[in-house]
Amino acid sequence: MAEAKPWDPASEPNAAGLLLGHFVASGLVTQKNLEIELLRLEKDAADVVHPSFLAQKCHTLQSMNNHLEAVLKEKRSLRQRLLKPMCQENLPIEAVYHRYMVHLLELAVTFIERLEDHLEIIRNIPHLDENLKKMSTALAEMDILVAETAELAENILKWREQQKEISSCIPRILAEENFLHKYDVTVPP
Repeated sequence: MAEAKPWDPASEPNAAGLLLGHFVASGLVTQKNLEIELLRLEKDAADVVHPSFLAQKCHTLQSMNNHLEAVLKEKRSLRQRLLKPMCQENLPIEAVYHRYMVHLLELAVTFIERLEDHLEIIRNIPHLDENLKKMSTALAEMDILVAETAELAENILKWREQQKEISSCIPRILAEENFLHKYDVTVPP
């Protein structure tokens, strides 16, 4: 079937044909330039308008449509299957992968155990700056307390040394007092 050309006067007149005919008649555009441009446009748009590409796209859309219709028909049973727990069903796994599944299950259990902690960490991310400021303040207070504790420990050690000196002097003082009492000597205050 011969394709109708809009600039061809034998074809039915339309707005595009009349305009192109006017351009050709005035010499502004040649018929050869129009044919070259038309071929270029056909080549650029071949994947969109070529019948084999259109048939392939139509087939793909039809198969997708059939699949979606099947899913919609089975919607109730699919929903029931998704709601039903699958923990009592056996999953066929080749024997060489069993040790990996054991490790994977251990990781899954660990992840589930720590999930609440991870979620709490994620919830606290927006408050991170505030928490860092609180931690800096607490750290400064701890530094002050450490300095005070070190000073207190130093004072305790000094007091202990003084107590040792005093306790080592007590027997000598008592001995001197006994000696003085023995001879009835009074010490002036």
